[in-house]
Amino acid sequence: MAYRLLPCFVCRSTSFITANPSASGSRSYSVNLSDRGVDAAALLALRLHQDERMLSPGFPMSAKTVERPPWSPWGREYVNTPGRFIWGTRPSALAREANELTADRARVLDLGCGEGRDSVFLAEQGHDVVGVDLSLDGLRKAQRLVKNRGVRVAWVCAALPDLPVRGPFDLVYSCGAIHYVARGERGALFARLRCLTRRGGHHAHVVFTGRRIYREKSEVVHYFAPDELRRAYRGWIIVRHDAGWIPCAQDGVHHVHSVETILARRP
Repeated sequence: MAYRLLPCFVCRSTSFITANPSASGSRSYSVNLSDRGVDAAALLALRLHQDERMLSPGFPMSAKTVERPPWSPWGREYVNTPGRFIWGTRPSALAREANELTADRARVLDLGCGEGRDSVFLAEQGHDVVGVDLSLDGLRKAQRLVKNRGVRVAWVCAALPDLPVRGPFDLVYSCGAIHYVARGERGALFARLRCLTRRGGHHAHVVFTGRRIYREKSEVVHYFAPDELRRAYRGWIIVRHDAGWIPCAQDGVHHVHSVETILARRP
C-alpha cells in the first residue's frame, strides 16, 4: 500500500498539515504546527501508519506517493539513532564554501537537509534558511539542533520533485541529495530550481556519479551520468566543477563514493 505524501511546514508562523481525502467517506485531518510542529506532524504520520483505515483508496493520487515508512533513504537511520546525529553537527565543507560565495543575510534553500547540520550553520551566518527533507524523523532531529543553537530555520517536509516553496533564493544548496531524485524528474527539478534563484545567486551541489564501487544495501540511488550535472547549468557561470571521491561507512562497511561537485552562478 502506498501513502500520500503530506506536505508539512514548520515556519515562523503557525501552519497546518492536512490530509484531504475524496468524497468516498474518508476523514480529513489537520494539525496546528507551532514551535513543536515537527513533533505534531510526526505523531500524525505515525497515527496514519498505524491505522490504515484512515488512508482510504479514495485518496487522490495526483500527489506523489511514497512507500511505507521509512519514507526517505535515511528514514530508518534517523529512527535508529535518536541520541546522536549521523553526520555530526559540524557543517560540511561544501556548506562553508557556499557561504563564502553568498551575500550577507541571504535567502537559502537547503535540499535534503536531513538532520539539519548545514541548514543550522547557514542560519548561524545570518541567512534566512529553508530546509527541505522527506523524513519527518530527520526534521525532528534538525529542530532539536535548531533549539540547541538558538537559531531559526523554516522546515518543509516534502519530496524534492514536489517542492512547495516560493522564491526567490540567493543560494540553492544540496549535499548528497539530488541523486535520490529519479532521472526522469531531474530535468524539471533543475529547471524549477533555476527559476527560484535570483540573478547573481548561486547553486551548490554534490551528487553521486555512475563510477560507483559499492552497492548500497538499502538505498535506491539514481547515479548521475558523467557531466550530467554540468549540463544542467548550461548558460550559467561555473565557479567550480570537479569530480572526486568521498569516504562513507553506511551499513557498517567502509567504502568510497564517486562524486561530482558544482558551484554555479546565475548570470
